[in-house]
Amino acid sequence: MTALRERLVRLIEATGPLSVADYMAHCLFDPEQGYYTTREPFGVSGDFTTAPEISQMFGELVAIWLYNAWTLAGRPETVVLAEIGPGRGTLMKDVVRILHQLDPGFVRQTRFELVETSPRLREIQRATLADSLPAFAWHDSVATLPDGPLFIVGNELFDAVPQPQYVATDRGWRERMVGLDAAGNLCFAAGAGIPDRQLLPAGADSAPEGSIFELAPARSALMSGIAARIGRHGGAGLFFDYGYEGPALGDTLQALRRHAPDDVLAHPGEADLTSHVDFAALAQAARQENLTTRFMDQGEFLLGMGLLERAGALGAQADAATRQRLQGEVDRLARPEQMGRLFKVLMVHTPGLVLPPGQALAD
Repeated sequence: MTALRERLVRLIEATGPLSVADYMAHCLFDPEQGYYTTREPFGVSGDFTTAPEISQMFGELVAIWLYNAWTLAGRPETVVLAEIGPGRGTLMKDVVRILHQLDPGFVRQTRFELVETSPRLREIQRATLADSLPAFAWHDSVATLPDGPLFIVGNELFDAVPQPQYVATDRGWRERMVGLDAAGNLCFAAGAGIPDRQLLPAGADSAPEGSIFELAPARSALMSGIAARIGRHGGAGLFFDYGYEGPALGDTLQALRRHAPDDVLAHPGEADLTSHVDFAALAQAARQENLTTRFMDQGEFLLGMGLLERAGALGAQADAATRQRLQGEVDRLARPEQMGRLFKVLMVHTPGLVLPPGQALAD
């Protein structure tokens, strides 16, 4: 039994069941015992490995995309380049390295910002970026970023934003809650009805009991805030996550602990909790701020940006072991049966701004 689980049991005994969204929020962000506030989640020694940790090529291609976006925006001089949810800072370190090679003048005139709420992760990011040349500033939210055209990237950001779930019962659709069974163990239960039946996807009326539907208002609100900022000042955003296109029935809530699936209710505060991202909902939130949107599979994006060509260049003078490693990285990032199809990429930008993947770097 984890310490956070004991606290949650007492909280439920005192105030009643928690929504799935509230349960996720406690597990991930509790100031004293939350997953992201107390643990080192990334890498081999953590619980999962993200794309920037898999290969330097991921960050290099992101850097080229951001530089293309800035070029098409007319090369403004008051630029804000930000990462939201920077993990260990690996992605930003690779981005800055490539931007130095592409255009040192761009790096000198750009303000580099990171949006991170965890004090512990901020210290890890500072250590990762200690040898990088630009000065970095940290923020709790996008709202405090400095004015200017914003070019922002987020990798595996939205999947960790808590979201509610709804379950089909013999009394209709009800919010899925986390309560206690007769033995005092955490369990799922049904709560109040869904607030608006128009939110349900096609097929919900005939869905069998136990079917799950997920909504993500906090994720859409986060995207709306980012998109509104880009809409006011100009710029573009690039977001990677695992997910799907459009509302659908299905339970995607999952826990990961020590690189293996875990019971969602088993280890509060000691396992990563996530759920798949509805990219159509995020795109709609961005379009409501008058931005242009496009999304595709991660594999399509990376291959279009030149992943194979970059791997070939890195391996041209390398030994056989290095070439084999690079091939493994390409496979893991882009092959459909690995991250290439499950992970999606959402691009948001002011109209007419961003080149699609695969085109040459702008002059």
